[in-house]
Amino acid sequence: MAHGKQRRITVLVSGSGSNLQALIDALNTPALPNAHIVLVLSNRKAAYGLTRAQQATPPISTAYLALQPFLKNNPGKTREDYDAEVAKIVVKTNPDVVVLAGWMHIMSEAFLDILNGDRPFEDQSRVERPIPVINLHPALPGAFDGAHAIERAYEAFQKGEIKHSGAMVHRVVREVDRGQPIIVREVEIKEGETIEAFEERLHEVEWEIIVQATAKVLDEVAPCSAI
Repeated sequence: MAHGKQRRITVLVSGSGSNLQALIDALNTPALPNAHIVLVLSNRKAAYGLTRAQQATPPISTAYLALQPFLKNNPGKTREDYDAEVAKIVVKTNPDVVVLAGWMHIMSEAFLDILNGDRPFEDQSRVERPIPVINLHPALPGAFDGAHAIERAYEAFQKGEIKHSGAMVHRVVREVDRGQPIIVREVEIKEGETIEAFEERLHEVEWEIIVQATAKVLDEVAPCSAI
């Protein structure tokens, strides 16, 4: 049974949403108490993460906004304007934390500036308290920033350059995948293992740490009321 105020999570996804599913499954369990997901936003219309949200019990609100259609429908607008629009949608959900769970779009400063309260999101309205943004990245801190981290780590292992890789959840800052790590977990790459097998084991770790990191940040910004 939930006690106290429900903590609010907004999740951004681009793909299948298996990390989102891990969060949905953990809601209001000891792993993620007193929490609900207020919105799942995707930059891809076909993202299965949107379906997962709609099929959850109770269903979770969803939104879709993609960069290219946005630019096409708003001549003269830029990628930064798009990021500001995403930030506006997010801020209006009044989240305690924003989780990038397989969000395949690098945010410009406009997004963070709005969530940090450094820039107004509408007229002169500003966020009063910075909203933490966290991101799941399938590599160790400083190892394989940016895209295709799993493939690059696997290749580096084959060349004998590394013994293991891992996954982390970190705070989002202006530099890609360089924010302060919240949870880091090493994952070994086994000799003779296919990339698919390695990826499967890595994903299982991701599902654990995305829940743990979300709970940790929620406890910092919106602790559960004493029961």
